[in-house]
Amino acid sequence: MADTRAHVNVLIVAPAWVGDMVMAHALIRQLCARYQTLSIDLLAPPATAALGARMPGVRQTHRLDVGHGELGWSARRVMARRLAGEHYDQAIVLPNSFKSALIPWWAGIPRRTGWSGESRLLILNDRRTLDESACPLMIQQFVALGLEPGQGLPDPLPLPRLAADADNAARLCTDLGIHTSGITALCPGAEFGAAKRWPAEHFAAVARASVARGRQVWLLGSPNDVPVCREIETLVPTGLVNLAGRTSLTDAVDLLSMADDVVCNDSGLMHVACALERRVIALFGSTSPDFTPPLSAAARVLRLDLECSPCFQRECPLGHLRCLKDLSPERVIEVL
Repeated sequence: MADTRAHVNVLIVAPAWVGDMVMAHALIRQLCARYQTLSIDLLAPPATAALGARMPGVRQTHRLDVGHGELGWSARRVMARRLAGEHYDQAIVLPNSFKSALIPWWAGIPRRTGWSGESRLLILNDRRTLDESACPLMIQQFVALGLEPGQGLPDPLPLPRLAADADNAARLCTDLGIHTSGITALCPGAEFGAAKRWPAEHFAAVARASVARGRQVWLLGSPNDVPVCREIETLVPTGLVNLAGRTSLTDAVDLLSMADDVVCNDSGLMHVACALERRVIALFGSTSPDFTPPLSAAARVLRLDLECSPCFQRECPLGHLRCLKDLSPERVIEVL
């Protein structure tokens, strides 16, 4: 049942990773269901701020120009003074760091909600103790912060959903000279590290098989993914369009909305594709879908369940990366 109190203003301090940011939309949907009238704003770092424009229910996004891992005391003070005039009723702090909770405190937001951690005793006045057995998934942990303490999780959980800009997608296709139908998108990057990346030659084998079926294949990724996408491009002589590093994050959202199938690592773009309700094949190696699974009924997880995985390391500690190298492209091709 919706809360019928007068208009509520909520600030969400958003995560710095793209996938986590996408999952934060589940919290936004929960708040929209809970309150009859409200405004939701985001406070986000440069890496994820743009996604706010593709999230239904978000009024505006305040971009905090502080790099990942930086303290940025001065920038945080300036932002706090700016947000003090927005008259927020509540701030929900999703990152568990001490510094992420400073701005709501300095801005004088009366209710500051978040999980206990990193000595946030004074700066959060609505601190929750996480029971990981009750909330094993990240999405559950986010949604729980939009409820009152002790309130049970909704069933079913609200899933993240992104709204693509169809006009921008059409413009991009025209500008880039690419088709708009019969698309298989490959996302070979993973910002976390090499232990989450399926080998380039495996992606290339999937690309060749897709081209042989009459598909157009798009490679999508950030500037950091340009080297691996170029490697794949050299192995696929025709039918492939390399878009890595040529699009913004919101452009990638809009283009992925046009894909029929998406093959990706456990990455931010995996969560983007699921939130767009695309057919997704998600490849897991060093990580586990038990914490941050692809959140879509149209997603299929492929993994090997080796004895040494998941190890959650950025680089394979044993040096062989069998959890991904032994995951054959034929399995992906069969699913496609």
